[in-house]
Amino acid sequence: MVSTSARPVSRPLNFWWCLGLPAIAAIILVLLELTDLDMYLARLFYDPVAGDFIGRHSYFLEDILHDRAKEVVIAFSVFAILGFIGAFFIERLKPFKRELGCLVLSLGLATSFVTPVKAVTAVQCPWSLEQFGGHETYSKLMEHRPQTDKPGRCWPGGHAATGFTLFALFFVLRDRRPRLARQAFIFAFALGSVFSISRMMQGAHFFSHNVWTAIFCWLICLGSYYWVLYRPAVKAEVVAKAQPVSA
Repeated sequence: MVSTSARPVSRPLNFWWCLGLPAIAAIILVLLELTDLDMYLARLFYDPVAGDFIGRHSYFLEDILHDRAKEVVIAFSVFAILGFIGAFFIERLKPFKRELGCLVLSLGLATSFVTPVKAVTAVQCPWSLEQFGGHETYSKLMEHRPQTDKPGRCWPGGHAATGFTLFALFFVLRDRRPRLARQAFIFAFALGSVFSISRMMQGAHFFSHNVWTAIFCWLICLGSYYWVLYRPAVKAEVVAKAQPVSA
């Protein structure tokens, strides 16, 4: 962020891109429910000889790319919260109070929605299914869940959300540092994708689980930005005209 005290006028939002592309992606995902793409991709990571997913017991995927990586993002979130609190008292941070507040709100919402939605949808993980050595019956997202003593907790993807929640950085930076914002978007998308693929290799999620997660995180971060930071030029001009002119 640049050290300017004036809150910048927001760059125009192209809602066809911001909302249209996620909507198209969601429609495609719903249509993919008519196919076996999820199951096909999951089989690519399953070793029938070993009777397990190729990354299920990988130290790198589980301990480094899952546990340690999640801790790094959690630490980043803690620093964001501390920065937001500090913006009420530290002069150098005060100009960025709204940006830091938007960042904290986005990070909080984009990660906290996952657990309750998992409980409601009860979608099984690939590693729990009969096709992959488990005991649960496969059902697609829109289908009725078979009776079981162990409801699934795999939709949407929690670890994918850990990466895609950093879409918040794109929105927080877009009005002050557009170039850095684009880099933040690429980073968030790449990180979320890496997290998604790693969990697919472990049998923790289907492909569609992670794409849905990316859509939700994007919309949450977009909504937080629009509510907290978005300041279009037209509104800014009206406010400026309404202010009394000093003699």
